[in-house]
Amino acid sequence: MTTLSDASAGVAEVSVRARIRSAVWRVVRGTSVSAFRYRVTGLAAEAAFFTLLSLPPLVLGLIGTLGHFRSMLGDDTVSDIRTWVIEKAQTVLTEQSVDTVVRPLLDDVLRGGRVEIVSLSFLVSLWAGSRALNVYVDTITIAYGLSGVRGVIRTRLRAFFLYIAGLGVGLVVIPLLVAGPTLVLRWLPEGARVLHVLYWPVLIVVSIVFLASLYYLSVPVRTAWWRGLPGGAVALAIWALGSLILRLYLDGSASGVSVYGSLGAAIAVLAWLYVTALAVLIGAALNAEIDKLWPGEYTARARAEVAEARARAAKKQLRAAERRVEAATSDEPEEPAAPEEDVEPQEAREPLEARQPLEAREPLEARESEREQARPESRSA
Repeated sequence: MTTLSDASAGVAEVSVRARIRSAVWRVVRGTSVSAFRYRVTGLAAEAAFFTLLSLPPLVLGLIGTLGHFRSMLGDDTVSDIRTWVIEKAQTVLTEQSVDTVVRPLLDDVLRGGRVEIVSLSFLVSLWAGSRALNVYVDTITIAYGLSGVRGVIRTRLRAFFLYIAGLGVGLVVIPLLVAGPTLVLRWLPEGARVLHVLYWPVLIVVSIVFLASLYYLSVPVRTAWWRGLPGGAVALAIWALGSLILRLYLDGSASGVSVYGSLGAAIAVLAWLYVTALAVLIGAALNAEIDKLWPGEYTARARAEVAEARARAAKKQLRAAERRVEAATSDEPEEPAAPEEDVEPQEAREPLEARQPLEAREPLEARESEREQARPESRSA
């Protein structure tokens, strides 16, 4: 028999589930709205383009740096790197371009010459790479509703230093991601079984930590680091799913004739970079929406200050517009007065009799009779 406590526990469980579903729906809906509002798809394309633009000069600069350490690395290692770069270049460029441009340039750089090319390559890579990272930092700031808190110069400097730090992390993480467990097992054969079990979990955790750190450092105010973990996990899941779909598509289209010709490999790399950028920005939008629904202390205060600043700016613009309207109105010429008609005075329109005093207004016949009576008297006299 069901007791009252069991019934109340069931009602509480249903209520908790309903609140969880409502919270999840609000987060998903808010994230979708933010992604479309802030043009996440277009910004991801911009970030992917600048990332692709930074890769060739970065590789060239790294190879030039390796050329100065030939004695330390050994001729065989440098030769293997040269062969690998030429093979990758042949997938993008024509054979003639590789023979006339890539091979001579690599030989000059690896011999330690052409220092100006190495320096210029690093400069171009730093500019393009930091420009790509600036897209992430700026978009994350806007998604949190904190646009204008950090100035343009500070945002650009933050993106520049984050790119340099990302290069250091990428030099460690990307080879592990590309080479797979086989290379690591070759380095550590004694821990083969443990490494085989822990390889992918450790790599997933490191990737989520890296993304959460990117979100944490991109927000212009202080936040808790763990608040970036949900977006990092979702971004990694979207990236893995998108990369799998892209790989299946490329495997299916590789058997036929490519419409891109020799640019097929470059387009594939650009598409993969686009999937990566899109996943990172969607994760940022998710973190921002969670922070808006359950705000932190500093982000809520900063958003309130931004709203007040925008309200003051709107009032200032409104007053300026009112003053411009008043100035334009006062400068308009006044309408000329209508010309006055020549109006005859009221006295001129009245007859002479009406303008005479009342006692002077006697009948004309009475005055004529008095004159007639006065005439005989004057004659008799």
